[in-house]
Amino acid sequence: MAKPEDSIQRSVLPIPDVTPIGLTTFDAKDPDTKYPPIRPIHPPAGAPNVLIILIDDAGFGSSSAFGGPCQTPTFEKLAAGGLKYTRFHTTALCSPTRAALLSGRNHHTVGMGAITEFATSAPGQNSMKPNTCAALAETLKLNGYSTAQFGKCHEVPVWESSAIGPFDHWPTGGGGFQYFYGFVGGETHQYYPNLFEGTTRVEPRKTPEQGYTLNEDLADHTINWIRQQKALAPARPFFVYYAPGATHAPHHVPKEWADKYKGKFDQGWDRLREETYARQKTLGVIPKACELTRRHDDIPAWDAVDPKMKPVLCRQMEVYAGFMEQTDYHVGRVIDALSDLKILDETVVYVIVGDNGASAEGSLQGTFNEMVTLGGFGHLETAESLMPRIDEFGAPTSYNHYAVGWAHAMDTPYQWTKQVASHWGGTRNGAIVHWPKGIKNKGEIRTQFHHVIDVAPTVLELAGVPQPLMVNGVLQRPIEGVSMAYSFNDTTAAERHETQYFEMFGNRGI
Repeated sequence: MAKPEDSIQRSVLPIPDVTPIGLTTFDAKDPDTKYPPIRPIHPPAGAPNVLIILIDDAGFGSSSAFGGPCQTPTFEKLAAGGLKYTRFHTTALCSPTRAALLSGRNHHTVGMGAITEFATSAPGQNSMKPNTCAALAETLKLNGYSTAQFGKCHEVPVWESSAIGPFDHWPTGGGGFQYFYGFVGGETHQYYPNLFEGTTRVEPRKTPEQGYTLNEDLADHTINWIRQQKALAPARPFFVYYAPGATHAPHHVPKEWADKYKGKFDQGWDRLREETYARQKTLGVIPKACELTRRHDDIPAWDAVDPKMKPVLCRQMEVYAGFMEQTDYHVGRVIDALSDLKILDETVVYVIVGDNGASAEGSLQGTFNEMVTLGGFGHLETAESLMPRIDEFGAPTSYNHYAVGWAHAMDTPYQWTKQVASHWGGTRNGAIVHWPKGIKNKGEIRTQFHHVIDVAPTVLELAGVPQPLMVNGVLQRPIEGVSMAYSFNDTTAAERHETQYFEMFGNRGI
């Protein structure tokens, strides 16, 4: 809701220009010459900066902030100064979660029933966000926010994704972002990414030999944009959506990050699940009475795995963990920049650790090159063929993914993984909200049920901006999410998101 002191009409966007009514003199020297000042559009007074960080393909049991084995000190620090939400949910797949996050509507409402590559003309499946569902960034931009997106998009219909457009569904088109630096597909090579700035194809500034990784590049661009925005328009709040594309496959990370985990997964995925489960109880992110779900028979027991294959499997997980820690490190650089600018306390920071559960798309044994597996030739990758390349996992010469057993372990304590909408392993992701100016009690846990569609109405409420009735002349569908703000300072508040459906590829739940 708009603040009472804000007299600007914000329900119809763009905010209409008003022609001043009064005497129009013919001589500027006339003593009666008087015109109202030019007033640029700003959000209501006190509207905060907003930074939404969305990690890719990371299960509930991956980050150390939620008891996982991948060390994420930045996430832990933000949680210690904010709140952890342990019953936060996504859609089980990336494009649908992103479309829901940035619109406040369920994924079918905005045409994203699956990833953009699977679009059909069936209702809810065409991958084209309708103009009746304006994006959160568009609403904020038309209310005076500076807006920018960095990293993965995966919301552009495939037939509009070339350099010639049309750009109606790109971040800087209908997405509402004034600046975009990132990639539009579902995944990209972390050393040789397919990058766009706005809608222009660009090349990375360095090579892998010079130390290039996409994680660092995205953090650099985010920090530079925020610093420029605060230097040139310090009174104007920003909305930044930072979606690095990590930790989606390929799991690319420099060797020194993976080597930090040498030997830490030799116990295998069954034991790892038990260790994570114990840490989660200690942290309080699962109830004391929670039971660890059983491993499905289709996922091999660690003890049944060919001993010759185990070193390769362990290296897969070491690389993934190093990839997540590197991602956390560069997120930390962005957070440090906010601290350096002395604006962290007045910035609402969301960290959503996964746009779905961990990915089981790497096959039962993982792969050095997922294109081999996707092409149906995964059986050609054997211990004998992979062992000589074990140190190349995560390097520019690889296109690697880990085994299903690791993905299942990353979703501890829940069942199943990404793509499965009927079980929490696919849809329950840890979320962190950090906002010192508005959250009184730090380091607490919230157990209210929430969904990714709840982020947009939360941001609008905190900004004092109403949900628009009309945008660019088009009547808008109501936002379907529920603001989370009621729970910020009330641990026992009755949850307001009472019903939520889940559906992906016909697999469904409510």
